[in-house]
Order: sequence, then structure tokens, then C-alpha cells
Amino acid sequence: MTILSIILLFSAWIIYFCIHSILASLAFKRYVSQHWPRLMPAYRLLFNLISLILLIIPLTLQHHNTGKLLWNWSGISVIVMNGLAISAALTILWTLKYYDGTDFSGLKQLRDGITDVQDQEHFVVSPLHRFVRHPWYFLILIILWTRPMDQATLIGTVLITLYLMIGSRLEESKLLIYHGEQYQCYRSQVPGLFPLPWKYLKKAS
Repeated sequence: MTILSIILLFSAWIIYFCIHSILASLAFKRYVSQHWPRLMPAYRLLFNLISLILLIIPLTLQHHNTGKLLWNWSGISVIVMNGLAISAALTILWTLKYYDGTDFSGLKQLRDGITDVQDQEHFVVSPLHRFVRHPWYFLILIILWTRPMDQATLIGTVLITLYLMIGSRLEESKLLIYHGEQYQCYRSQVPGLFPLPWKYLKKAS
């Protein structure tokens, strides 16, 4: 990779993360609610669509400027790493049944004309949430770090990892606003991004 391609890739990811964080913030949603209230029922759906569309830019740069291969798996490690990645992906799919898909996608808000800036889902502790507060983030990290790694992929993976670490904190600041003491109590009992064998909820609540 050239210095220019590294700078472009790094910048593309940082810009994407900044836009994603701004659009997800309560402050921005309140601004939209005050100035364009009719847009709010479609906000969550538009947020998801914009996030997916903008993601094409850094992924395209990463795909076309791979750079030097840093490491690849061979022998038994291929089976182990692919097995971990597939297991993580299947686990994400399994956890979907514990979420309201229409709420998560934004279709519910659009259908029902919901204008509230706060998320509508109730606080529910799924089986995986007993062991880690952000199971999807943890599973995504497993998928990312079990892949063969070239220079561009490493840049993207490191930046995504840092963003998930920072983003989980930003997300929790909103969850504390939504759920207050209930979430504070839960947070004190369960680790954030990486499970710890000695720290978990013995029963889902």
C-alpha cells in the first residue's frame, strides 16, 4: 500500500464512524425532531440505510488496496478460525429472535408514526446478555479477527475494533438515559465487550 492509499482508507473509516456516531446521537435526533418532526417516523429506517450505503466507500477502498498479506491461516488453524467465524455468525442470527426486528430496522416507527427520539424497545436480558453487555460487538470482533489479514484489512479491523469499544460506551450513555437504575444495576454485574468467566448473571432477568 502507498502512503496515499493508507491515508485515504484511514480517512474513509474515520469519516464513516463520525457520521454514524452523529446520526445515532440523541442530540442530533432531538435537533431533527425539533426542526423536521415529520421526518422522525422514518429516522431509524433512514439511519440504517445511510449507514449501509456509506459503508460501501471504506469497504471498496479496502478491497481494491489490499496491500501486503500479513498473515494467513493454514492447516488446522484454518478449520479453527473458520469454525469460530461461522459459529459467531450463526450466533448473531440466533440472537435475532430476542429482538423486535421491525423496531430495530425502523419499520415499526414508520408504520406507527412514532416521533419519539428514544428507542422504543423494553430492556430485555437475552441469554447472551447474561455474559456480555454487547454480544453482537463481541461476535463481530471474532469474525473480524479470525480472517486472513492483509495491510488494508488490518487497518479496517483495528479501526472497527476501536470504534466498537468507543461506540459501546456512547451507546451505554443512551441506555442509562432510557433505562436508568435498571441498566446501571445490570452494567455493574456483566462485563461490557469481552466475557469474563467469573462475572455474569446467573439468571436472565
